[in-house]
Amino acid sequence: MTSATPLHIGIVGCSAEGAALCYKTICVEGALLLGPHAHPEVSMHTASLADYVRCLERNDMQGIAGLMLASAHRLARAGADFLVCPDNTIHQALPLVAPASPLPWLHIAEVVAAEAQRRGFRRLGLLGTRWLVDSNVYPEKLTSRGLQYVRPTAAERDDSNHIIMDELVRGIFKPGSVARYQRVIQRLKEDDGCDAVVLGCTEIPLIVDDSNSMLPTLDSTRLLARAALRRAVGTP
Repeated sequence: MTSATPLHIGIVGCSAEGAALCYKTICVEGALLLGPHAHPEVSMHTASLADYVRCLERNDMQGIAGLMLASAHRLARAGADFLVCPDNTIHQALPLVAPASPLPWLHIAEVVAAEAQRRGFRRLGLLGTRWLVDSNVYPEKLTSRGLQYVRPTAAERDDSNHIIMDELVRGIFKPGSVARYQRVIQRLKEDDGCDAVVLGCTEIPLIVDDSNSMLPTLDSTRLLARAALRRAVGTP
């Protein structure tokens, strides 16, 4: 517990399910640091997911950056002290956002990479949208810490993208989709020698976790929320 006033957390949302899980984690787990029912002040702003998807489909990183910056300025006016974005995919635009941002950001992939290093993992499988897995969001953060990574096959990436965009972001959770992720994780373990898997979409933890995965999982959503909590209360 701490007596200092926690910092105000700003959440730049993208998809509802991922943003909601991040928000809930901050509020529920804040009590572990601050006492019963307590959590830092939290504000959230979300542009329409459809606006982000249109930008992603035409690879318009400037458009994504503009949406993120609009949220950042709204949250700054609301009194936030720093920002998090519980969406891995749009972190592709963060290098364009950060120099113009009114507030500092925590980077979701940096948080995950730090946790992977802390736990002693060496070779990570990447799960997420096709846009995320094809990007350099995770590779640059993992390799900077000496960690290896494996991307799923093209067919597996397409299937994961379908599960995320047609089901998970809409709050649809199917046992068959869990089984499909399990097969990919098993292959990443057996064929590619992975010792953990990054749940690099903030919705994947809603259906995959350590209880049903053949590899240890790195839950990007909750790890980001916990990093935000530590930043807010000033603990390492």
